Amino acid sequence: MATGSPALDRIVERLKTSSDPKRRYEYVLWLAKKLEPLPEAFRQDAFKVKGCVSQVYVVAELQDGRLHWQGDSDAAITKGLLALLIEGLEGLEPVQAANLDPAFLAETGLQASLTPSRANGFLNILAMMKAQARALQAGVVGAQSPVGAPASPDPVPLSGAPVEP
Repeated sequence: MATGSPALDRIVERLKTSSDPKRRYEYVLWLAKKLEPLPEAFRQDAFKVKGCVSQVYVVAELQDGRLHWQGDSDAAITKGLLALLIEGLEGLEPVQAANLDPAFLAETGLQASLTPSRANGFLNILAMMKAQARALQAGVVGAQSPVGAPASPDPVPLSGAPVEP
């Protein structure tokens, strides 16, 4: 199953070929460790993923027509799942990210190992990223600004609600 993102396809293939759930978790935790720290300025409600038990923040920025992502979570596995999505969606055009089918999660084999809460959190993170991509595609904010970044003292609200539990 091709996702439309070569990077995400590689991640899915790597996870899919491992029959050991422990190895999959180790890979997700390794991705978490590679994630760059999120600047404190982005730890605000406009960037917070709703519907997650953990504190999760994700920020999209459009540069030269391509998406660039930043994010963080206070839980290691959730941070790894976020890092998986950030790496997988990095450099895509907004329309590609906005149209990403979440069915790829089943291909990874992770869903069998994730608690229902974490699987739902993963889908909520993806929903937030897709909403940010749609907002940037529609030109809701300036082409160089992260979605929700204050152009004035108030953040720009995002359209598109996260997946409900």
